[in-house]
Amino acid sequence: MAIPTEKKPLIKAGWLRVLLFCVVGLLCTLVLAFGIGKLIDKLKKDSPAVTQGTEDQVFSGGGFLWLTVLGTLLLSLIVVFIFRKFIDRKPFVSLGLVTRGYGYDALSGFFLAPTMLGAGALILFLTRHLDWTDINLNGSELFIELGILIMVAFSEELVFRGYILNNLMESFNKWVALGISAALFTISHLDNPGISILPIANIFFAGILLGINYIYTKNLWFAVLFHLGWNFFQGPILGFGVSGLNLSSLLQTELKGDLSITGGDFGFEGSIIATALTFITIVLLYLVYKKKYGTAVKA
Repeated sequence: MAIPTEKKPLIKAGWLRVLLFCVVGLLCTLVLAFGIGKLIDKLKKDSPAVTQGTEDQVFSGGGFLWLTVLGTLLLSLIVVFIFRKFIDRKPFVSLGLVTRGYGYDALSGFFLAPTMLGAGALILFLTRHLDWTDINLNGSELFIELGILIMVAFSEELVFRGYILNNLMESFNKWVALGISAALFTISHLDNPGISILPIANIFFAGILLGINYIYTKNLWFAVLFHLGWNFFQGPILGFGVSGLNLSSLLQTELKGDLSITGGDFGFEGSIIATALTFITIVLLYLVYKKKYGTAVKA
């Protein structure tokens, strides 16, 4: 019986597949943004009384944020699936979606995020840069925001680690591939509200942290669960901004002092404390994975 051979990619170079993917993804994103913008304009025209502050809803957990995030998720799934099946000619699940055997990685990612955030919040509290003034428990808002952030985490990790990093590892040294994927991840956040040099640096380091498990395991679940845990505990629980987006939160936060220390409206990701904690975590994860896996997996 003949053994089926693996199909060769339609485009041989992994970096070239990534370049084409980014171009197509950018065009599709612009079309999506245009469609959402037209929808908001139509609602403003048809129901001006209802749309008072509508644009704020796009960034505050309102219905338009749901629409934008859901559209982005569906767009990511479709484009990644098409490229993986017809350009890479590999199974979709091979992007790192296997769950069996990776439960420990997934859980470590999810619990590592609030550990880092808790340490950072404690430092801010002890240095009198942060106070929590009240508790506002709204179960429905927390549930909605959890759903939104699940979609954000999965779609971004599918694109940047699952597709982009995966393919770059076929063309470059694993660390070069990781650096390029982190840079592209950073570029995708440059239009976030309140962006500046320090948040840009921190998002780049976050891209390194999110991808370091992947270059050793080629599995997405550490990154997805870390990304989710980070966004959910940073915003809806601790009351920081989430990459410049203001969500409703359980703890009502008051920040004081230097914005480079507190992160300001951008959130904890705009803090120098986040820089230090992320760098330390990257080093620790590198030491752990180097000892556990020995070397990064081959693409």
